[in-house]
This record gives sequence, structure tokens and C-alpha cells, in this order.
Amino acid sequence: MSVVPELSKFLHDDPYIQPYVQEIERRYKCFKSIKTDIQNHEGGLEPFSRGYEKFGINRTASGGQVYREWAPGAHGVFLIGDFNGWNRTSHPCKRNEYGVWELEIPCLDNGSLSIPHGSKVKVGIQLQSGEIVDRISPWIRYAAPPQDETNTVYEGINWDPPNPYQFKHTRPKRPKSLRVYEAHVGIASNEPKVASYQHFAEVVIPKVHGLGYNCIQLMAVMEHAYYACFGYQVTSFFAASSRYGTPDELRLLIDTAHSYGIVVLLDIVHSHAAKNVMDGLNQFDGTEGCYFHSGGRGTHSLWDSRLFDYTQWEVLRFLLSNLRWYMDFYQFDGFRFDGVTSMIYHDHGLGHGFGGDYPDYFGLGVDTQSLIYLMLANEMLHSIYPDVITVAEEVSGLPGLCRPIAEGGTGFDYRLGMAIPDMWIKVLKSLKDEDWVMGDIVWTLINRRHNEKTIAYAESHDQALVGDKTIAFWLMDKEMYTNMSDMTPFTPIIDRGIALHKMIRLITMGLGGEAYLNFIGNEFGHPEWLDFPRAGNNISYHYARRQWHLVDDELLRYKYLYRFDMAMQHLEAKYGWLSTEQAYVSNKHEDDKIIAFERGNLLWIFNFHPTKSFPDYRVGVNRAGKFNLVLSTDAEEFGGHRRVDPDCRYYVESRPWHNRAFSLLVYIPCRCALVLAPDDLQPPTT
Repeated sequence: MSVVPELSKFLHDDPYIQPYVQEIERRYKCFKSIKTDIQNHEGGLEPFSRGYEKFGINRTASGGQVYREWAPGAHGVFLIGDFNGWNRTSHPCKRNEYGVWELEIPCLDNGSLSIPHGSKVKVGIQLQSGEIVDRISPWIRYAAPPQDETNTVYEGINWDPPNPYQFKHTRPKRPKSLRVYEAHVGIASNEPKVASYQHFAEVVIPKVHGLGYNCIQLMAVMEHAYYACFGYQVTSFFAASSRYGTPDELRLLIDTAHSYGIVVLLDIVHSHAAKNVMDGLNQFDGTEGCYFHSGGRGTHSLWDSRLFDYTQWEVLRFLLSNLRWYMDFYQFDGFRFDGVTSMIYHDHGLGHGFGGDYPDYFGLGVDTQSLIYLMLANEMLHSIYPDVITVAEEVSGLPGLCRPIAEGGTGFDYRLGMAIPDMWIKVLKSLKDEDWVMGDIVWTLINRRHNEKTIAYAESHDQALVGDKTIAFWLMDKEMYTNMSDMTPFTPIIDRGIALHKMIRLITMGLGGEAYLNFIGNEFGHPEWLDFPRAGNNISYHYARRQWHLVDDELLRYKYLYRFDMAMQHLEAKYGWLSTEQAYVSNKHEDDKIIAFERGNLLWIFNFHPTKSFPDYRVGVNRAGKFNLVLSTDAEEFGGHRRVDPDCRYYVESRPWHNRAFSLLVYIPCRCALVLAPDDLQPPTT
């Protein structure tokens, strides 16, 4: 690896980084220094990131078991559980010079394991005062709530089945075009209850495949004691949530997805951790600083959670091993890293507008240690798993975030286009249809860093939560409860809502990025928000579910939105525009409310005008020949009015228009979008 990054491509694409080359090189040298130290002391990132083979409870070559734990602040460590009748001092561990405690546990006389699969275990941490307090091992692989309903503290369980689930399918190759279905296992059922991994595998994955998505992004899998935190207050990092089922059932889910050719990403939370003490990482060794920064730097004031200290060797081992665990044991295909903005800035991005000022990106406000951890994570993952996919949830627009580390970047493959859903909600909340600004819409959709891939989305889980509204709800609100039946005439609100819902999603997918994301249920305009059972709603599961029966009911109009989303995904699967260069926008006409662009050899035409239709609208195009209609939002099967002939052919004229060499005429009705493909276009091979 070079002493300095090769910045020529970075500088070519973004000359504004020139004044900050020295800072980019400094960060790279910090990364390289830590990587070299890991190489010298641990043999490299590959063995270093297999900490789960050393820490926690593992089998030994002799057939016994060994328990290891890093607890530098503890004055004693004891292993407690079913295996010793909960004797709090019978199994003390020995400490080494690095604060690692170890205990050898021989087999029983009959040759069986002293700590069998499924037995409950705790860690006793002796404080300076001599008191022994209960903890769960940070490396525990399964944690569950106790059967005693009066106790809400999760229990650690030794997960070591004699016959674990065996994968039958290999990982699919990394898709050229990423079409992401963001999902939460627990809400994936019609019924007001917590759905299971098995239900998701049997019922939801076939739906995802039928829709045409090639990637599932799973939220709230890492164990979290509080269900309503949406999985973002993690208590046990190596334990997949027991509320949905067992680790074997999660492995079945991922294997099922792979059988359909679908890759699976995990929403990983390495930006912070729950403040739970008894069943979390907080104060594990009896001190404030174990795993986390002490003092104010170790607490996120808005999230009320603890913040990792990425300068500590064993914290790096723990987090990097956590990634390897999910890749190796569960066969995930990559990660969506949560809270990246919070990680890389000392102020966590709170109250910070991030208007594109480069001093913000390269100044003292950046937390170098956090950034280096992300570089190490990407380096480790991409070197061991060539097809891995890493996504950053990052709102500031940090330059180089999705560039290779060798080019001066952070190494992510994609970033989330978080400005796009904000733009759509702002437009729907504050503007009349006739006041929509085509230029602003286009600018938000195309405003992304060159050669850094963006995942575009019109709405994610954030917009589905109680306190906000989905796009469908903003458009149709209470009429979704009364006027979505096909047995009644269209009302103006429902007609507008269905039309704009389709157009918003199509232009977002066509123009907004190099990948596309949809949150479970939004593809059919899920009518209600998402609210988890809590004291404020009488512990109700009514809103913590997805109402599939609405789209399955042929008498309701939700089916139209579902069919359109399916057609949109399958069209991308056929033509692959997401993996092509950014679009050329030839027209954004404010009075006509027309947007036209070319991407992936397809011609896209949007008429957002609420009332004006245009019978012979000229659109520029850069190739001769003939075009066919391949998608119309106004098609009857999508709840449209079939104002456009699906068999119409569009003949290109040698008449330059809007800086394009050729042009053609189209009939483009109001609130309608068309996608045209050249007659001789051969879809790319995937």
C-alpha cells in the first residue's frame, strides 16, 4: 500500500479538495499506521477480525470450553450460570496484562460440555468495592427475555447447537444495479404481533422476488431489549434478535433469499449503543470507559446512548469481529452503516446544516478516530469478501465517502441520498401542485458527487414512523380509509394521489442515483404510519405491522401502486439504467411542468401539470430511429386512465431540440410519465 493515496481521480472529479490534500493524506497515514500495527501485532485484519473465535465461550481443541473477556477495569470476573447452579464465585477467571480474563472449563466426566447449548450464563464483575454485579457477555450469541415477566432484563444464552442450520445456497454475485427492499422482520405480518424470521422467509421473500428487488436490507436484527427503538439501541451486538426466532431461523431466512438470487444487507449499528447496564455494554467492567469514551464525549445527548471509543484496540477488535460474525455465521452480503454522520463529526451533526462548506469536511470538527474505524471496516470487508456491499447513512455529503481508500476515500460502495425524501415531503407539505419548481426537483435528484454512488429513495422507514407521514398519506390522507375501493368512482384526491405516487417514485428511481430503495409496504402506498407497542399506545401492535391484505384485495386500489412498483423494478432489471452514468436532462419547463431526460438509452418524460395535457410535445433525443412505449404511469393496470396508446410508435425526426441532435413528438397527458425505449435497443446483460 502506498505511503500516500493516489488522489488524481479524486482531484479530477472534485477540484475543490485541492486545499485539503494534506489533511486527506494525514487521515490516510493514520489509517495505514493502525493497519500496520494490526499486521505486526495480530497478523493482519483477517485474523484480528475473528475475535469471536477467541472471546466469549468457545470450544477448545481438547473438547472442553474456554471463556475469555476483555474487562480492564474489573477487579475480578466470574462465570455464572445454569452449569454451576448460579454459584457466583466458583468459576473465577484469571487476568492477563491486557485486561483480558480467561477461564478453562473442562468437559464433564461423561465427555459432554460443561456449559451445554441453550444454558443460561452471566458474567459476574467484581467492582473496586468488592461487590459482584451481573452482566451479559458482550460476545454472547443469543440473548432473550426471561420467562419471569416481572423481570425485563435480558438473559445471555450459550448458543452452540450440535447440528446448526446448514446453508444450501451460495451467495449471489453482487448486482450491477442495486434495487433495495428495506424491511423489518417484526412488522412484516398482517397480524398485530411480532412476526418471525420463518414467516419472513416463507411469505415476504417471495413477494420481494416477485416485485423484482434484488436486495433486502434488514433492520432491527441486532438484539435490542426495547422493541420500539427500531433496533437502534443495541444491547447485544453478536446476538440476532430472539423476538423473531433463533439464529438458525435467521440463517434460513438469508439462505432463502439467496435461493432467489437476492442479496441481504444488515443495518449495522456501530455508531452508538444502548445505555443498558444489566443487559448491554454500558459499564460492563464496572467503569464508564469500557468500550466507550468516558465523560461527555461518551454520550449522545439526543439519542441518550453511549458512544464507542474507536482509539481502543479491543473496541476495534470487537466491532470488526462483529462485521465478520454476520458475514461468516449468518452469510449476510453486506451492511448499511447507521449513523455515519454522528460518527465522523464531534458534534454528531446536531444542529449543523452542512451546506457544502469544505472546511466542515476537513477541519477540526471531524473525529479522525471514527473515520479511521470506518476505513478499517471497509478495508477488511472488501479485502476478504470481494462482492460485499457497504452503504453509509450519511447526511453531510462528506467528499470521498464512497471512493476507494487508495484514492483518498473512506471505502463505502454507496451513500444514501437523504436529501431526496426530505425534498419530496417539503414539496408535498408546502407547495400547491401548480407551484412545484421543476428545476428544484431535478437539482435535488441529480445533486450528488461524481463517481460516488448514491442510493435514491422517495421515502424510507423514517417517513413511515408515527409523527411523520408516508408519501401516500401526504397525498391522500383520510380518504385512504374511505375512497380506495374500485367499486366507487375516483375522487379528485385519490386520482391525484395515485398518479403522483407513481410519478414521484419513477422519477426518483430514474434520475436520483445509482441504486434505489423502498421501505416495506410503501410500494403499495401503505395507508398508516408505523408505531411500535409502547406505554403511549397501550402496548398496541395495531400499527406495528404491514397490511398485506389491502394489496391482495382485488376490490381495492392499492393493487395498482403495487403493480406499478413491480413494473418499475422489472423494467430496471431489463434495461439496467441504475448502473449507467447520470442522466442528461434536456428539459425542465416551469410553465408546462415538464421534465425530460435520457438515461440508460431510455427516454423519460414527466408531466407534473395538474390540468394541462400536451398532444404534440416535442422532446429532444440523441439518437435516430423509432421508440416504443415501455412504461406509462397512466396505464389502466396501474390505476391510470389509459390516455396513451400502449402500442404507439414514436418516430425520431432530424430536428435538433434542447441541445439534442434529434427530437420526436409525444402525447403527454397531465400527471403522467412515459418511458420510451429505442426500437432496436438490446437490453444489457446482467
